Amino acid sequence: MASTIEPPVDFDLPEESKMTKLASASVLATALEWFDFLIYSTASALVFGHIFFPSLDGALGTIASFGTLAVGFIARPVGGIIAGALGDRFGRKGPLVASMVIMGLATASIGMLPGYDTIGIWAPILLITARLVQGLGVGAQWGGATLLLTEHSPIRRRGFYGSLVQLGTVAGIIIGNAFFLCILLFVDEDAFIAWGWRVPFLSGLLLVAVGIFVQMKIEETPVFKSMQAKAQAETAGKEMPKVSLLGAVRRYWRQILQAAGAFFVVNGTFYVMISGMLSYGTANVGLSQTTMIMIVCLAVATQIFTIPYFGAWSDRHGRRKIFLVGTVLMAVWAFPFFWLVDTGNPVLVGLSLIVGLTLHAMMFGPQAALFAEMFPADIRYFGASLGFQLASVFAGGLAPMIMVSLIEFTGTSASVSAYIIAMAIITFIAVYTIKERFQANLHETTRDIEEREASEAAGVEHV
Repeated sequence: MASTIEPPVDFDLPEESKMTKLASASVLATALEWFDFLIYSTASALVFGHIFFPSLDGALGTIASFGTLAVGFIARPVGGIIAGALGDRFGRKGPLVASMVIMGLATASIGMLPGYDTIGIWAPILLITARLVQGLGVGAQWGGATLLLTEHSPIRRRGFYGSLVQLGTVAGIIIGNAFFLCILLFVDEDAFIAWGWRVPFLSGLLLVAVGIFVQMKIEETPVFKSMQAKAQAETAGKEMPKVSLLGAVRRYWRQILQAAGAFFVVNGTFYVMISGMLSYGTANVGLSQTTMIMIVCLAVATQIFTIPYFGAWSDRHGRRKIFLVGTVLMAVWAFPFFWLVDTGNPVLVGLSLIVGLTLHAMMFGPQAALFAEMFPADIRYFGASLGFQLASVFAGGLAPMIMVSLIEFTGTSASVSAYIIAMAIITFIAVYTIKERFQANLHETTRDIEEREASEAAGVEHV
């Protein structure tokens, strides 16, 4: 039976007006962070092959470009581990702010990089280096933004407020693609390749300013305050005890792997639809770049409504059930999705993406609350971040490259549909094995759980 113990009265949860302020700041920070990270995805599909890999033609150039996209995902678990260790000991806000500053500077540096024709092999090397730094930044961001909202939110609206972090991701995609679309509409292809693609990256400096704003305006979460006060009371005012990361992995390895598996089809299909589809729609289906960007933007925009809807739905019916339904339906949709895309009809392509992204929202909306409820307070930043970011390596960054490679090797989109189904099977198994802790008490630490379990084993009611 799930615990519904209310948080300690010394750290009352904020009122709705304060939650609105917190949610607005979190969505803005997340939107700009993911704008910076995901404009790289769009640029990889449209232009990086020409700028940084001019000697590779056609699909090979696109695969190489998507390979540098994957590099950022490889760095994400490292960012999650570092931020998780700091966030569980010193607070949720600091690593979040640091991630925004790092991301902003790395993104702006990409906008200033010379191409292969100017500095040769150093161009892709510097691009990969900047992408690694981006990966560190975004790896640190998700856990901080998620806990900022889930640990502040009223217990019975945790799914809804947690989903707003995911909404920031969607907003970042829409802003990024809209930025590229505006540039493509007002400059010709030569100008776009020469300098137009750089403009969105240079705007990454805005994220540094937002990071400073968040540092000044946002309070630490009630859960961390409670944990900090308890630790100080037990240690005569000393700092928070250091949590052993190896110990956390040994005790919670199952939950970390479950979280990673749960995110597999969520992240993989997301990048197939928002990045891989930009390349596939232009190179294989024959639609123009502007048409594909417009279709992707319009389809992603529907998630502004569906993500919070399914997040709120999970507050009434639990996280696990809706996640499993979304996983099954995504597997069922894998083949019809490409059947519609392969028609080349823009309306049917848009319909396929809207349905796919709605099924994606069934999982993405409740995910933040699900992950927060899987871990105790003292390792939550670390555990949730590591699970989330591990999946991003194998199912996120590699997905567009795997998609292009599968189509190039097999000559049919059916191979990508099979790939989606394989990811859905992994996710279904992972989520099915998760113990539902719907509306769990987020204030519980590892020690609290051990004491409660010992009391329950001894037949003593734990208060």
